[in-house]
Amino acid sequence: MLLGRRDTYKSHSDEQLLSAYKIKQSSKIIGELYIRYGHLVFGTAMKYTKNKVDAEDITMVIFEKLPKKIISHEIQSFKSWLYMVTKNECLMLFRKKGNITMELKRELESEDTLEQKKNEEIQINLLEDAIETLKEEQKKCIKLFYLEYKSYHEIAELLYMDLKKVKSAIQNGKRNLKINLEGRNEFKSIT
Repeated sequence: MLLGRRDTYKSHSDEQLLSAYKIKQSSKIIGELYIRYGHLVFGTAMKYTKNKVDAEDITMVIFEKLPKKIISHEIQSFKSWLYMVTKNECLMLFRKKGNITMELKRELESEDTLEQKKNEEIQINLLEDAIETLKEEQKKCIKLFYLEYKSYHEIAELLYMDLKKVKSAIQNGKRNLKINLEGRNEFKSIT
């Protein structure tokens, strides 16, 4: 659904706005995103630059680049993505000025690590939940193989199963996990 007047933008999600922008490329949509997130971009830029002029400049640069970025990126969560874009823009400014401090660098890296750990924890919880939905034989084989690092032969001995049956249970379990997790759209892939 393409969007028309400014009033109609308020009721649309970020995802709807991004989809509409990819079709229509209306500056009004960018304006709506600015209304929603301009203050957050400015606040993030202020946090890192501690300078109002630099924060204002970064905010404007981001919203000037935003149209091309929306078209060229697949954005899952606009707010999180915009935060990362803002942080990267701040880093580029520091590099340009040659004044990135070790303290700032550590702070930025620790934020990335913290976010990564949160995402990994969420994915592990999803995987554990999905494993519990498997048939008993598949569940046991998957846990022994992937979580306890047992070989096919060790699993066959532990569970008193034929080696081919162990391999089949692991293969089918992997496939069922992948189907389960992708069906939820919460987990990218099982390796």
